[in-house]
Amino acid sequence: MVDLKALQHSSISFRPILPSDRQVLEKIHSDVFPIRYESEFFQNVVDGRDVISWAAVDRSRQDGLDDELIGFVTARIILSRDSEIEDLLRASRSEQALLYILTLGVVKEYRNRGIASALIREVIRYASNLPTCQAVYLHVISYNNPAIQLYKKLAFKCVRVLYGFYFINGQHYDAYLFVYYVNGGKSPCSPLRELVTVMVTYLRSALKSVLGKVEERFSKWPKHRDSSRCLAASHLRRNNTVDDTDCECVC
Repeated sequence: MVDLKALQHSSISFRPILPSDRQVLEKIHSDVFPIRYESEFFQNVVDGRDVISWAAVDRSRQDGLDDELIGFVTARIILSRDSEIEDLLRASRSEQALLYILTLGVVKEYRNRGIASALIREVIRYASNLPTCQAVYLHVISYNNPAIQLYKKLAFKCVRVLYGFYFINGQHYDAYLFVYYVNGGKSPCSPLRELVTVMVTYLRSALKSVLGKVEERFSKWPKHRDSSRCLAASHLRRNNTVDDTDCECVC
C-alpha cells in the first residue's frame, strides 16, 4: 500500500523495464487499458526484444518497494518507409526511422504528478539522440481527453483522424494520430493546407455526428439493420477500413 503522505517527498527515477518487472507490468496494463495484451507482448518488453522501455520507480519508498514500477512507457523503432505516416513526412532517405509509442501508464496513486510527462520526455530525448529518427508518434483513442491534453501540452501535433480505428467490446472508436518531430523532421503540410484541413475535419465531424444519429434511429427498424456491425470480438482491434485522410491537422 502506497503511503499517500510520502508521495509529497517522493523521488522518481527511470530505468529500463526488467524481467523481474513482468508481474507488476501486466497488472498496470490490466488496470489502465481496456484490452488484454498477449503474453508475447510482455515477454518482448521485459526482454527488450524490438521494444525500448522506461520504468518509473519511487526511490523514496520506505516499504521495500523502491524499485517497483509505478509507471512505464514502451516504444518501438520503425523505418519511415514501413510506417503508416510516411506520407506525413517530407521526402527523405529511405533509412530514416520513427519511434512509435506502444503503451504509457502510471499507477493511480502517482497520477497528476508529472510522471507521464517525464516518461514522454525520456522518449523524445532518446529519439532526438538517434540521428536517423525523424519523429515520435502514437495513437490515442478519441475519448481519452487526459491523454490528448497531455500530448498537446508536450507539443505533439494531431495530424490525422482515424475513424473507427479501435474496436472494443463490440463498438468502434475513433483515434487521433499525434506526431512530435525531431532532428529536422517536418510535415509536408503548408500552413494554408493545415487551416483548410482543420475546417474540413470540423465539418466532417459534425456531419458524422448527424449521420450517426440518423443511423441510430433507423437501426431500430429490422429491415435496416446492418449485419456487418455484428462483429464477434470482446477486445480492442484496429479497423482496416478506416477513413484515413492525409494531413488532417486538427489540433
